[in-house]
Amino acid sequence: MSADHICRLARISGRVQMVWFRAWTVGEAENRGIAGWVRNRKDGSVEALFSGEADAVEAMLAACREGPPKADVTDIAIQRAVAPDAPGFHQLASE
Repeated sequence: MSADHICRLARISGRVQMVWFRAWTVGEAENRGIAGWVRNRKDGSVEALFSGEADAVEAMLAACREGPPKADVTDIAIQRAVAPDAPGFHQLASE
């Protein structure tokens, strides 16, 4: 991974399930050329791994603060992470 590539794990809380958040995230990440994945968690949050150009990942994290139209994001916790092994961006089964 080059110096201008970063990887972040985000835990997004609020009304983020049953509002198309995962599908929206896949589309937004693909449009930005970001690799990684998104999944629902049992606690009602959405978790996503974003890996790519620093500007694209930061823009994706900013977009997640709003989410799709029916979402109501109340918090987003972000931490550094290891880049995924697989290329592309995927929707995973719920954890």
